[in-house]
Amino acid sequence: MDDERIRERERLQIEQIRELDFEELQVEEVDDLHNSDSDDNDHLSSFPFSSHAQTSGNLGDDELIFNPALASLHMYLGEVEDTQNRIAFVDGGTVLKIPLFYLEGVVLFPEATLPLRIVQPSFLAAVERALNQANAPSTIGVIRVYREEAQFKYASVGTTAEIRQYRRLGDGSFNVITRGKQRFRLKRRWTDVEGFPCGEVQIVDEDVPLRTPRDAFGKLVPVSKLQGRYPLSTVSLSTPLRDMEANSEESFESALSPSEKRLHYSVVDSIFCNSTSSDDDQVVGTSTVQSSGSNPYSSRSIGCLASSHDDENEDEQSAIGKTPVSQEKYQKQNRLASFRESTDLSRFRMTPRAFWPFWAYRMYDSYYLAQRAADLWKQIVGVPNMEAFVNKPDILSFSIASKIPVSESIRQELLELDGVSYRLQREIELLESFDRVRCIHCQTVIARRKDMLVMSNEGPLGAYVNPHGYVHEIMTFYKANDIALRGRPVKKDSWFPGYAWTIANCATCETQLGWLFTATNKKLKPSSFWAVRGSQVADDMR
Repeated sequence: MDDERIRERERLQIEQIRELDFEELQVEEVDDLHNSDSDDNDHLSSFPFSSHAQTSGNLGDDELIFNPALASLHMYLGEVEDTQNRIAFVDGGTVLKIPLFYLEGVVLFPEATLPLRIVQPSFLAAVERALNQANAPSTIGVIRVYREEAQFKYASVGTTAEIRQYRRLGDGSFNVITRGKQRFRLKRRWTDVEGFPCGEVQIVDEDVPLRTPRDAFGKLVPVSKLQGRYPLSTVSLSTPLRDMEANSEESFESALSPSEKRLHYSVVDSIFCNSTSSDDDQVVGTSTVQSSGSNPYSSRSIGCLASSHDDENEDEQSAIGKTPVSQEKYQKQNRLASFRESTDLSRFRMTPRAFWPFWAYRMYDSYYLAQRAADLWKQIVGVPNMEAFVNKPDILSFSIASKIPVSESIRQELLELDGVSYRLQREIELLESFDRVRCIHCQTVIARRKDMLVMSNEGPLGAYVNPHGYVHEIMTFYKANDIALRGRPVKKDSWFPGYAWTIANCATCETQLGWLFTATNKKLKPSSFWAVRGSQVADDMR
C-alpha cells in the first residue's frame, strides 16, 4: 500500500511537470554561469542539492521544485515490467558463463542502477539468452571498455547485473533496468554463435569487514594506587584495574623471555629518555607532570636507570676529576633518576594489550572507517544519506564508490580494490581532496566541487541511456566554466522531466563534455543546470 501511494504521488508530480511542457519554452540567460569563481582555496564546501525543505521558503506560491526522485525512476524508458526467476547471491569463487556487455565510460558497482536500451540485434539475443538461461537467470556481466591510443582495452574486473525490469518495444528493441549484484574477475571471453559477447567469470569472494578487537586496549593501573602495595615487576602492562587483585601474585617480568625483557626495558627507558632534556641540568617534566613522592620501584624494572640513592651519593663524590664525557653521562643518569622519583606515570595508563598500537587498528577497522566516510559524505555531499549503511561497511563502500563524482578510471580503481577497509580509506581520501573537475583532453577547469548540484535521489553521479543505446554516467552542476553550447534546446527524450537539453562542448578543445539542461518553464526550479560526462573528466581533480 505504501508503494502504491508513493507511485501515485509521483505520477501526479509527473503530470504537473508535463503540463508545463505545453507552454512555450523559455530558456533563461546563462551567461553568468560561465563566470569562474576566483577563490581557489575552497575547503570542504557543501554540495548544494535540490531539496524541498531547504528551498521552499525562497519560492513563490506558483513555483515548482524539481523532484529528484523522478530522475532515479528513469521515466524516459516508459513502462517496464518486473522480471521473474531472479537468483540470490552466489558464493564467492563460483564460475559462471554469462553474456557480457562492454560499456565505454561506465563502471558498475554492486547495488547501483544501470538503465539499458538494447537496439542491436546481437545484444537483443544476449538479453533473450540472459532471461532464459538456467545457471544464472536474468544475469549479465558488465565490463568497462576504454580506449588507449587507437586500441580498445577491457577491464579485468566487472560486476554482474541482474535484469530487474524490461519492456519489449514494437520495433523489437528492449528497454531494460538492471541492478549491480556482485563483482567478478574475467577469466576468458568469446563471441557466441549468435554474435554477442560471452564470458567465463569468477565471482569475487568478498572479505568480511574488520573490527578492532574489544580486548586490544585497556587501562593500566594508576601508579598512585600501586605505591607501597605492589612492586612494578608484579604488575602486567595488560592488566586492568579490576583484575589487579587476581593477578597480583603473577610476575610480569618473570614470564618474559630474555629478548622480550630487553624489549620491555628499552621501551621503558625510551619513555624516560625522550622526556628529559640534555641541554641543562634541570629535572624535566616537574611543571607538567604530577609529583608522586618517592618511587618504590626497583631499579631492575627501569633498565638503564638502575641507580640507587646510595650509589648516587658515591658517584657524586667521585665525579670530580672525571673526563667531560663521563661527567655528562653522570649528569644524564642523575637527571633520569630524579625524573623517575618525581614522575607520576598515570598519563601512560592507556596502553595496547596487543602488539599494534591503537591508531594502527583504527586504520583497518571497517566500522570506524565506515562511520568516518558517512560523516564526511554527509558534510560534503549530503544526498543520499549513508547513515543506514554504517553497520554494513561493505555495502557502504560500494554505495559511495558508485556515487562519488570522480573520473571513470578512478572509479574502476575503486571497483578493483579488494578489502573493505582499503576501499573506504581511498574513498575518504577522494572526498577530502576532490575540488576541481577538469577536461580529460585539455585539463581546463570545467567546474568546482562547491558548484555540485544533486538532481537525483541516487546521488551526484548517475547512469542514463539515450535512444541510440549509449550509456552516459553524468555528474551535475549548477555552474560550469569554459563551455560552449551547440544547437538548440530539445525536449524529446530528456532524462530530467520538465527540462530540455542542449549539447555542451569544451570551449578550449571542442570535445563534447555533456549537456545544459534548461527548464521548459520559468516556474520550474532550478532554472538550469549542467551535466558533465564522467568519461570526459580527468583523474587530476585537486
